[in-house]
Amino acid sequence: MGTYINRGNLEFAEYISSDYVDKTELIGVINRRLFNQGRYSCVTRCRRFGKSMAAKMLYAYYDKSCDSRALFIDLKIADDNTFDKHLNKYNVLFLDVTSFTSQPKYHGHIVKSIQSAIIEEVRSVFHTVAYKEDDDLMGCLQSVYRQTGERFFFIIDEWDAICREHRSEMDEYVMFLRRLFKTDDSDLVFAGAYITGILPIVKYKTESALNNFWEYSMVDPGELAPYFGFTRDEVETLCLQHGTAFDEMQKWYDGYQIGNEPCIFNPSSVMKAVIRKNFNSYWAATGSYDNVVTYIKMNYEGLKDDIIRMLAGDSCKVNTSKFKNDITSIQSKDDALTILIHLGYLAYNSISKTCYIPNKEVRDELINAVEATDWTNIIKVLSNSERLLEATIAGNAEIVAHAIDDAHSENTSILSYNDENSLSCVLSIAYIYAKNDYIIHRELPSGKGFADLVFIPRRNTDNPAMVIELKYDKDAIAAIDQIKQKNYPAKIAEYLTASKASQILLVGINYDKETKTHTCKIEVLQ
Repeated sequence: MGTYINRGNLEFAEYISSDYVDKTELIGVINRRLFNQGRYSCVTRCRRFGKSMAAKMLYAYYDKSCDSRALFIDLKIADDNTFDKHLNKYNVLFLDVTSFTSQPKYHGHIVKSIQSAIIEEVRSVFHTVAYKEDDDLMGCLQSVYRQTGERFFFIIDEWDAICREHRSEMDEYVMFLRRLFKTDDSDLVFAGAYITGILPIVKYKTESALNNFWEYSMVDPGELAPYFGFTRDEVETLCLQHGTAFDEMQKWYDGYQIGNEPCIFNPSSVMKAVIRKNFNSYWAATGSYDNVVTYIKMNYEGLKDDIIRMLAGDSCKVNTSKFKNDITSIQSKDDALTILIHLGYLAYNSISKTCYIPNKEVRDELINAVEATDWTNIIKVLSNSERLLEATIAGNAEIVAHAIDDAHSENTSILSYNDENSLSCVLSIAYIYAKNDYIIHRELPSGKGFADLVFIPRRNTDNPAMVIELKYDKDAIAAIDQIKQKNYPAKIAEYLTASKASQILLVGINYDKETKTHTCKIEVLQ
């Protein structure tokens, strides 16, 4: 078993020896691309979303130095009509770029070191082949093919590590990849290639060098969307097997709408929660929010407003098409939001062209990032949010009104505060802490109209449901009356379990334009 060629199937065997979520149908998709114009695939997604696992699955399947039939025969790929055709049929080259970028001894000559290491192993495996003394890696592979007819499948994991961490070597690296995958003999030498990382490749300054790759990303995953993470059905099955609360799993780790897949969960965090029997920010803990702070602090018009709106639960428009996939060349608000999508800190809706915060795990991390900035106003709102929720549940209308006054004054630069919708935005920000215990709906169809804000308690909390009606230049009593007249609670009760249907808080809030103050009235509906 080699380091860079024909590594065998041991690592994939270890993966499937425990709780393995079957993603082997990806192999069938790649199989249908072999030996045609789609043979080169670049599949990029954020960290801890299964990139390396997919790479190890692929080389276990294609590697001709081992027999992997027993590993795959009970998995989904075994039912694919391409299963036998390509099983263990190719010499598999494997390169984890971080194994070079992470070692200081290679810095300054990473590409040369990569070539030297792989060439040495190729010549050792194919020791009967006659090579030219000055052959580069592609020259060696061409010699192997021409003299033996052997073909290769090349897998590159963390392909963009050089692009992200060693920009001075970027040009040499892209030319290395071009030499491999765009020379005259590339389609003869390679049955296919699969490269994976965080950033797509198409818009680097030498973009023509790799335009023969089919790209799949967090913004445009195409038909590979189901393989970018765990689907709802897969997570529900795991939860049933391990007696884990699906509602909590959904709150913490769901929320990524990737392509046509409406519910994609963070796979790494889901598995840790299942194994440890505890919900926590596992994914966030594997990285640093320093990079996030860098992006959200960029002084682009509207960026701060969008971050705050998303923390409050809104979505924001984003143009992802101008981003050049270069984390050092962020030139606009859209670029900053797009890199956060690729990093997994924002999710992307390709239909509405909007981005949003997917789940509690990410929201907590972004709040940490905001607290590391100089956004003192929003930091104050975040710190007051828990006290606001407590006062609302306790029925202390006066404290609630004063808290919303504060939230309003802290956000007057963010929002045009001149109607009920503006008031709703401020309330969403003020009640950020409530997202831990509630599913919050804005403009929920209820009874005979639309309730402004509805708080449905999650199953793990005993907090009451709440419906908040907002008025602008009227009065809080009128807001309560509207809740009753339009029978909002009747519809809200449908969302509640029997144990939580005993009490709904009716909260009326009014903003007086002249005094620039809020009034509040709270009633309990049994």
